[in-house]
Amino acid sequence: MQENSWQENDSCYNELEDINSLLEDLSESAEDLTKDIFTGQTGRRRKAALALFLIWLVVITLHLVSWGFWVVLGFAALLWGQAGRIIMAQPIATQSLTTQSITANLDSSLENLPKVSLLVAAKNEEAVIDRLVRALCQQNYPSDRLEVWIIDDDSSDRTPQVLAKLQQEFPHLHTIRRQAGATGGKSGALNQILAQTKGDIIAVFDADATVAPDLVRQVVPLFAAEKIGAVQIRKDIVNWADNFWTRGQKSEMALDSYFQQQRIALGGTGELRGNGQFVRRLALQRCGGWNEQTITDDLDLTIRLHLDQWDIGFLLTPAVGEEGVTTMKALWHQRNRWAEGGYQRYLDYWRLLASNQMGWRKTIDSLSFMVIQYLLPAAAIPDLIMALILGESPLLAPLTAVTIVLPLVGIFTGLRRISSQKILLRDTPINSNITETINASGDTSL
Repeated sequence: MQENSWQENDSCYNELEDINSLLEDLSESAEDLTKDIFTGQTGRRRKAALALFLIWLVVITLHLVSWGFWVVLGFAALLWGQAGRIIMAQPIATQSLTTQSITANLDSSLENLPKVSLLVAAKNEEAVIDRLVRALCQQNYPSDRLEVWIIDDDSSDRTPQVLAKLQQEFPHLHTIRRQAGATGGKSGALNQILAQTKGDIIAVFDADATVAPDLVRQVVPLFAAEKIGAVQIRKDIVNWADNFWTRGQKSEMALDSYFQQQRIALGGTGELRGNGQFVRRLALQRCGGWNEQTITDDLDLTIRLHLDQWDIGFLLTPAVGEEGVTTMKALWHQRNRWAEGGYQRYLDYWRLLASNQMGWRKTIDSLSFMVIQYLLPAAAIPDLIMALILGESPLLAPLTAVTIVLPLVGIFTGLRRISSQKILLRDTPINSNITETINASGDTSL
């Protein structure tokens, strides 16, 4: 396998300032800063330990000084103000915009539609890969503008045989097998075949994804906005009815979709979620591809896209389905990995975030969610310990209340929006005009 490339794309300098130029703005060489930012697991854990030490030190100090309560109260006012802005924001109505844009594009010329490459990294996925490949290859999108790539990461089951059979059926299906010992995980697999793909838009799916037949058709028009570097599709849990844990994950996905919509509406940082992510090739090349040195490549790419002045859009419907884990142990391990990857991005890019390279709106949004998702949960432990020692109420209660109230509002609002959208799609044939346009064009490759 070729080594991971983190080089800049010289052909893109005339459009936007490259991510490495941002590094140079910090008065150090891009090479030295890259080594500092991508320091690997050891460097991150040192920084994480330092961050945790500082959190405990600040909380203990606030308990011991007379003015600690007023500091907490002032910071709580700011955080509650941001929470209020999030709740009051009006989400962008992308569904009707998408439908209108598709119809306009089809009326103009099918040849104007961008090429799309759909990528899946699979390892021992014989049980689900056939279903996904068929769904991707049969997308309601011109077949000469669509290609599907499956990277078999040295599977030991019948995945290669299933793919070989499917390749005979679908000419625009491409498969490649990685050798044993190939590094980089999912990111390495995606980077390995990126240069071979032809799409203007690159989409990534998990092997267990469930994909609607018109998904690509719904997403593509969102890239008409020049600043859109990527679009994330709402994720849904297909086996949500299995048990308590899967039902909780369904609610969690509704909460995530709520936060995505509200943050984007405020000009904040939309985020990628791995499964169901669509990325503009130009943006992906400028950011150096997928980071092979991180646990969560989607969150890492999110930060780099925003640092390079791209926006990330979000599509509520149709959703991309995935299997939720069914046991508490599996859920615990999965969320631990996500959490570790989530705070890694702040450890990796803290200099650029602190220097406001993304702009004030995105910086404030990113930092506020860093506080809500990571700093306050970590601070709750020393806060409780000091409260018990001193016989007082937890000092950070006005702050930690934000981490309870805001998610509750998000879950109920997110579930209601999803339900309302499903009713709208069921009762209103919004795709009928698109189908008529396709049929009238005489194109039989859909």
